[in-house]
Amino acid sequence: MIFGKPFKPMLLQEVEQPFNSYEYLYEVKFDGIRATIHVGPSKFLIFNRYGKDITNFYPELKNIQKTINQNTIFDGEIVLFNNDKPNFSKLLERAHLKNHSKIQYFTKHYPVTFVAFDCLYQNRSLLTLPLQKRKEVLSQYPTNDYFIISPYILTDGQKLFKEITKLHLEGIVAKKLDSPYTIATRSFEWLKIKNFQKNNFYVGGIFEKENNAVASLYLGEYQANEFHFVGKVSIGKKQAFYQKVKQSPTRKTSPFQDYQNPQITYLKPTLTCQIAYLERTKNNHLRQPIFKKESKND
Repeated sequence: MIFGKPFKPMLLQEVEQPFNSYEYLYEVKFDGIRATIHVGPSKFLIFNRYGKDITNFYPELKNIQKTINQNTIFDGEIVLFNNDKPNFSKLLERAHLKNHSKIQYFTKHYPVTFVAFDCLYQNRSLLTLPLQKRKEVLSQYPTNDYFIISPYILTDGQKLFKEITKLHLEGIVAKKLDSPYTIATRSFEWLKIKNFQKNNFYVGGIFEKENNAVASLYLGEYQANEFHFVGKVSIGKKQAFYQKVKQSPTRKTSPFQDYQNPQITYLKPTLTCQIAYLERTKNNHLRQPIFKKESKND
């Protein structure tokens, strides 16, 4: 690791159920943009998880530099809080801005905060230290409007998950207390448990490519007797429900009131499936949908 040079961060494996263990710490999974910040008396850089320099997109975060007197690398999430909750859709809108005046407007009216959950460098690499020691280093840094330290609890992951479910937050993270930091690795020592919602949706279309093991199902729901598009989800071609969809009656025109795509095969919306998803976007589409199973029509 070289201070001021990008790298790919350590990533998390996903598990479905929260658990308790004295070997882990647990923290809230903030719904934001993963980033590492390289900050020192004469340098300030922000890199996203792919190593792209995104420093100029978030000028307000440069305030962090005022409180740092040594070369340091933090790992964390850029989060846009609205009414004390992360607003990912507004953050995503901001992440795509390129116009300087618009960035300045959002900086003033929709400022972001960096939620730090790890300290990877302090004049030297800390990667081989156990997580608990790195957390101790991180705790020494002052917090402000632009820089906060992710709180965590020990042992009771199920209790934390229950609390974030009540608050409709994205999920929790479980990390082994003795885990080193392994760059560009998706490790089972770091786990994410997402707070998915589940619901049933009709299949109104399918798209597939030859020699591809997965297909895309186009999903919809009825609202006031009209069939509306809510998004698409991937499904493996070896699954039994895929075979049912393939045998479903087709139609020449789109069944969706608000969506057309000449590349897909339109279907009569008779089959339903259960989908897990994080939330609805502002246009009522499913965010991060996952196919779970076939479901029965009500």
